[in-house]
Amino acid sequence: METLERYEPLIEAFDAFRAACERPLPSVVRVNTVEATPERARRALDEEGVGWTGREWSDAVLELDTDSPGSTWASYHGWIHGQEEVSAIPAEVLAPEPGERVWDACAAPGSKTTQLAALMDDEGLVVANDNNLGRLSALRFNTERLGVTNAVVTNSDARNFSLEPFAFDAFDKALVDVPCSCEGTIRKNPTTLDDWSLDHVHSVAGVQKGILRRAVQATKPGGTVVYSTCTFAPEENEAVLDHVLGAEDCRLVAFEFPLESRPGVTEWQGETYDASVRKAKRFYPHHNDTGGFFCAKLEVGG
Repeated sequence: METLERYEPLIEAFDAFRAACERPLPSVVRVNTVEATPERARRALDEEGVGWTGREWSDAVLELDTDSPGSTWASYHGWIHGQEEVSAIPAEVLAPEPGERVWDACAAPGSKTTQLAALMDDEGLVVANDNNLGRLSALRFNTERLGVTNAVVTNSDARNFSLEPFAFDAFDKALVDVPCSCEGTIRKNPTTLDDWSLDHVHSVAGVQKGILRRAVQATKPGGTVVYSTCTFAPEENEAVLDHVLGAEDCRLVAFEFPLESRPGVTEWQGETYDASVRKAKRFYPHHNDTGGFFCAKLEVGG
């Protein structure tokens, strides 16, 4: 946990933050509205004797009193899907509409892809891309298990993703939930930080910059790109935004979200970032009893 000490200057109530990181994560699922209404899914859980607690911000997010949500009857039928609460944030912020063309740049294993499809009423198109061929089977399995029909799966490096196979030249919206150092998942994966290194942070940040730049380029003028990570590192969050703001025609826009958060930071270890990165949101484990998360919303210029 020594790695987390580097963030003490950024986080108030740091002892509470540390304590939260050491507690197990609540068991949370998302109701798959492609196949079931929240009421139907809750009724199925009740009939099985599985207790649940709702969330004020979404009737599709439930905390279950079981450590094995995937073994429930509702999960077997594709009515619910295990998905950490903060993982459901970026798709909600992107807010895709039925009939739109949406790119999920780093899609596997498919939690956000299937959430996007549900928000779109399974209409329009979700291009679910991942560069890891081994993870595509999980992505395809989840789209099929959850009854999604408006998604296509591609295997490409998102940094040079080509629109040539498609009959359009830009997406309406893009979700960029990039590979990261995963510090915010420590409550789910306690060994996450065992192999942490600053070299890895800097290396993955370079990849993140390339993916976000391509997402901006591939999205139509006036379109929306949401950038998210599950890390606390400014090198992978605000620094990536700062780089892309300077390299592409886009701007950060403010957004509201009904979970407690903190704004993006504008200074870190001698580096300063564009003042607009404060429009991004940092979600810390001790504020909402969740994992750690970062989310930003961009509007493409033009």
